[in-house]
Amino acid sequence: MNSLYTILVYSENIAGVLNQITAVFTRRQVNIESLNVCASSTPGVHKYTITCYCTEEMVKILKKQIEKRIDVLQARYYTDEDIFMLESSLLKISTQTMLENPEVCRIVRHHGARIVEVNPTYSAVEKTGTTEDILELYEDLNRLGVVRQFARSGRICITRDTREYLDEYLAEREKTVES
Repeated sequence: MNSLYTILVYSENIAGVLNQITAVFTRRQVNIESLNVCASSTPGVHKYTITCYCTEEMVKILKKQIEKRIDVLQARYYTDEDIFMLESSLLKISTQTMLENPEVCRIVRHHGARIVEVNPTYSAVEKTGTTEDILELYEDLNRLGVVRQFARSGRICITRDTREYLDEYLAEREKTVES
């Protein structure tokens, strides 16, 4: 049975690593649902947050294949219970429609979103939360026909574990180099 997994990959900041990582998914015919790449808290190391639906057997294969890439330092996979995650989104809505229909502002407030830009043509609404929270806001506003544009980031996350596996791995690697 397919479940949603979040795979965290740490690599050196080298051109082409993203292509190598996504090729692993392509070869296994697993679709990437979301992808976020950013610098990690460790200098010189980038963090890839990838979500996909697959079996646990397949996510283990993906992890193993990703770790075989030369520039990849570490890959780990998690279920939603193992991580704390958020996404961000922006919605563009017609300012005129927003002013004419008080239900629009009520929905924005109800979902804990913020209006971050208002001009004569459009208003921009920002919402940070879980995927479900963001999609619920989008669906509520879209039912009113006011959404002109919608964008949402990939998932960002931190593990709920008290250990930082990358730091442990790098410390162990440093000991091996010094020996």
